[in-house]
Amino acid sequence: MANINKNDRAIYQVVADLIPVGSRVLDLGCGDGTLLAYLRDHRQCTGYGVELDDSKVIECVRRGVNVIQRNLEEGLSLFDDNSFDVVLQLDTLQHLRNTEAMLRETARIGRIGLVSFPNFAHWQHRLSVLRGRMPVTKALPYQWYDTPNIRVATFADFEVLARKNGLRILDSFGLNGGGGERVDRWPNLLASTAVFKFERH
Repeated sequence: MANINKNDRAIYQVVADLIPVGSRVLDLGCGDGTLLAYLRDHRQCTGYGVELDDSKVIECVRRGVNVIQRNLEEGLSLFDDNSFDVVLQLDTLQHLRNTEAMLRETARIGRIGLVSFPNFAHWQHRLSVLRGRMPVTKALPYQWYDTPNIRVATFADFEVLARKNGLRILDSFGLNGGGGERVDRWPNLLASTAVFKFERH
């Protein structure tokens, strides 16, 4: 997986291991299509990406990835129920205004959903806030005034949101650092990135 940063590569590898071989996959906010191309080449997956950015859509096409150019804020009404085996939202939810609706849509159109996002309750983030400053870390690399994140959430926050929306969490864990070390113990405190696999009740 060339041309992606080390942290993304680690998350992609973990995610790929969670997706059954031959799955039909939808990647929401697919970026340049790197993950979908990897899943196609190494897990025999098919499917589509959804991306708004013109340059990233072009990169998807160059990689031979099926991509739909669409603003996720407009929803996913173009997809029928259970259209995909797996729907991915990797580092996407925190950029959306319609976060809860998009989560429900993910569960509607996919048999399984996979979500990852920066865990704001990570101990380094907590320490920054105690010092009176917003955190700037590998997981949250932006200053408060130029961040693309319009939401911040914690590992524990997502568990509450999932229950509220009738989702059954099948697996949950954290990732830490550029090496993508899996964190199963106290992930709300010790993980910089949260990962959840879920389905509808």
